[in-house]
Amino acid sequence: MGRGSSGLLRRYAHEVAKFGAVGGAGLLVNLGVFNFVRHVTDLQVVRASVIATVVAIAFNYVGFRYFTYRDRDKSGRTREMSLFLLFSGAGLIIENGVLYIATYGFHWDTPLQSNVFKFLGIAVATLFRFWSYRTWVFRALPAPEPAEEPLLNQPRSPKAQPAAATRR
Repeated sequence: MGRGSSGLLRRYAHEVAKFGAVGGAGLLVNLGVFNFVRHVTDLQVVRASVIATVVAIAFNYVGFRYFTYRDRDKSGRTREMSLFLLFSGAGLIIENGVLYIATYGFHWDTPLQSNVFKFLGIAVATLFRFWSYRTWVFRALPAPEPAEEPLLNQPRSPKAQPAAATRR
């Protein structure tokens, strides 16, 4: 690996860490709202999960836009928000699909089982969200063009020697 690839790897690791920090906080919001709604209402498990996912999506957008991807292109907010909602909706289906299958397909619906499958659904959906957000929603700005060096700092070619030095 050359020098450039280690810098790229470092930037990617930094991005993953920031995505993980926002995602970790969003996970706590998601699970907290999920368990709160289950505790204080009679809503079915998947409905409570959808509410929690929507709250977490709103929380995560703020974190991703103003922390993880604050240096990314901000020119097309309508496009960005539309794509964020589209991919978040797909993540919501993935996340809650796992919980739905566990709850209604296998009848694993104790509070512990619901939390385990809610967490597994979040994990699977997170992989999809990371890829889609960084690829389509929060696009990187184009790399700046390298500045040209001034003529004084460029090496002299052998043909550019003074005329007196070439005549003897």
